[in-house]
Amino acid sequence: MRLEGKTALITGAGSGMGRVASVLFAKEGANVIATDIAKPGLDETAALVAEHAHGSILPIQGDVTDEAAVASWVRAGVEQYGQLNVLYNNAGIFPDADRSVVEMDEKTYGRTLDVNLKGVMLCCKHGIPEIVRAGGGSVVNIASFVALVGCTVPQDAYTASKGAVLALTKSLAVQFGRDHVRVNAICPGPILTPLLADLFPNEEEKMKRLNRIPLGRFGLPEDIVYAALYLASDESSWTTGTEFVVDGGITVNYF
Repeated sequence: MRLEGKTALITGAGSGMGRVASVLFAKEGANVIATDIAKPGLDETAALVAEHAHGSILPIQGDVTDEAAVASWVRAGVEQYGQLNVLYNNAGIFPDADRSVVEMDEKTYGRTLDVNLKGVMLCCKHGIPEIVRAGGGSVVNIASFVALVGCTVPQDAYTASKGAVLALTKSLAVQFGRDHVRVNAICPGPILTPLLADLFPNEEEKMKRLNRIPLGRFGLPEDIVYAALYLASDESSWTTGTEFVVDGGITVNYF
């Protein structure tokens, strides 16, 4: 098993990629500290891990923008499992009100950056020292392909937050490399989730997006989570500071 004996903290574990990651990491032998703001989804994730996986799970409800909560997650995980080896910063939002900066309200912009960027910062602030104490490990941050290219459909708060996650990833990789902490960012393309489906008012709009993807399909949560598994495992022991693009080729497609 690729994560046997390791402890991983996963944010946004109550649904989507966070849920898939919790189950897969536990199947690969990890003890999982699963966090989410929504308790019902978190409970469902814990039940799936208990049913299908080999590892243990510690579900903790809380808000990733609350520093006291984040610190308590790390503390509780270390108390239960003895160490922290992997930090998977997956939690994020994409508000309906996100659009061009000339049309956006300040509240939407602020909340998006709070969750998508401040949440990553807080988890790194409290998680990385424990990873250092454990002798090293891995931080995996979820960014986005929109941090790398412009988008014809403005989503400026989300784009700005994910671009900042990339910059923070590189800075942390340099700071903590000598402490044997690897820090990488995954840049997913469009992932087939209910949130993505809601963006398409009709089949024509869906096909416009799909036609931009050279591999001819939207991504699945598993496409991203298997990349995260590689980065979390010792197989990526000489990989840090990267923009790990998993997007079906959308960022290299020129029209």
